[in-house]
Amino acid sequence: MHVLDLLQSDDLGLTLLWGDEALLGQEVSGVTATDLEDPGRFLGPGELVLSGLVWWSDGDLAKADRFVSALAGAGATALLAGEETHGKVPGELVDACRAHRVPLVAVPARTSFRAVTEAVYLRQWGDLSRRPTRLFALPENVRGELSRLLAGGAGPAELLDRACAHLGKVPCYVLTASGRTVARTPSAPALPAQRAAPVRGGLSLRVEADSSPYDAWQLHLPDADAAPPRVLHEIAEVLAQYRDAQARRTAAERAAGQELIGLLGGESDPAALEEALTAAGLPAAGPYRVLAATSGEALVEALSHLEGVPSAVGDTAAVLYEDPDSGLDITAELRALWPLLQACAGPETELRLGAGARAAGPEGLRASLNQARFALTAAGEEAPVRAVEQLDTLDRLLAGVPPEVRSVFGTQTLGALGDGMLRETLEVFLANNCSWARTAEALHLHVNTVHYRIERVEVLTGRDLSRLDHKLDLYAALRCG
Repeated sequence: MHVLDLLQSDDLGLTLLWGDEALLGQEVSGVTATDLEDPGRFLGPGELVLSGLVWWSDGDLAKADRFVSALAGAGATALLAGEETHGKVPGELVDACRAHRVPLVAVPARTSFRAVTEAVYLRQWGDLSRRPTRLFALPENVRGELSRLLAGGAGPAELLDRACAHLGKVPCYVLTASGRTVARTPSAPALPAQRAAPVRGGLSLRVEADSSPYDAWQLHLPDADAAPPRVLHEIAEVLAQYRDAQARRTAAERAAGQELIGLLGGESDPAALEEALTAAGLPAAGPYRVLAATSGEALVEALSHLEGVPSAVGDTAAVLYEDPDSGLDITAELRALWPLLQACAGPETELRLGAGARAAGPEGLRASLNQARFALTAAGEEAPVRAVEQLDTLDRLLAGVPPEVRSVFGTQTLGALGDGMLRETLEVFLANNCSWARTAEALHLHVNTVHYRIERVEVLTGRDLSRLDHKLDLYAALRCG
């Protein structure tokens, strides 16, 4: 299977934008759809890369070069770029592909990525069937059983087990992009998320279904030769059908979760709150904890890693039932998982999480939600997961105050000082615990000069630096400036 084979398909309507004959004749090993700005770590040699160019910013040559460079470094066979998002493939992307010698093909808006993927795999199956190797599709009885299991609402673990049973003791996994094990065959040992994101070696096949960057599924075999390729594609298709049905259930669960979160935003009737908790699948009695995040999808995937923790997730917040006997430190677990989710999102996506304090019962949920949202604001690049209990210093507390509010406080309190020597003297004076001698030594001034400047600070700010509360006002204003 080569890129030229796809270009010759009238049904797809593909257009070659750049690529010489030698490059177009390279063997295609598979297809990966991605809109990450740097997808290299998720690609394998010989893959076709489908991208809707959602990551693209008009005129940004550096971004185009970074994306194509990642493809070239991973050994991708070609880039198939969709025209639907921007109307046409940007010229900067054409230039980058030419520079890195990655063939570039335009996919018209009328052609779905799924149609391209199916065309590749159908052609590959046709090629494989003519080779003298043991390549078989799923047996008829297995396909029938899987159809019945799907109709009966079976989960991914049962589907994977039955699909792989006729292959013998083959270790096989269904993994998410963040390394969570959705299902595994009985012979497959447990795989920690940190080792599975991304998983190395073997064979991985994407399950083509609607998903977020964090919970996209892949079928993974540690031994690439343990099963015929066509069988794996058929198993992946069964799992895709399961995900399509699961999406409807997930939407209903998110709606119930959002209704619960909405009730916490104001004064709510205890009976209505109890009813909302039950509808969201949570116990009517606590303890609970509320989380807030910059991404609801990332929050859903993070909580899916915490087995046995009942939760209800809304748009950007979640209520958890926190079993006091479990011994599980939820915020510590989420802090360890967060880098895996950030890797899925890409470095330019701001991904943060705030955790409120434990609420003994439903009556404490509103306070926990407010605390979680404040902790979310206080979270930053160095500490993207922040619990309200961690706001134990003035700097951490002020980090949760919106920048616009901090700016007004700092200007209102210190504005008369300007940015010159009086402000500098105040900073050094407070840093040296209001010691006249140490401040004079640090600034290379006479002590009398320090006295004069501090007196001017007190006059201009209306504060008395012999009082603790006034010292705190000025210190906090300096931290806000």
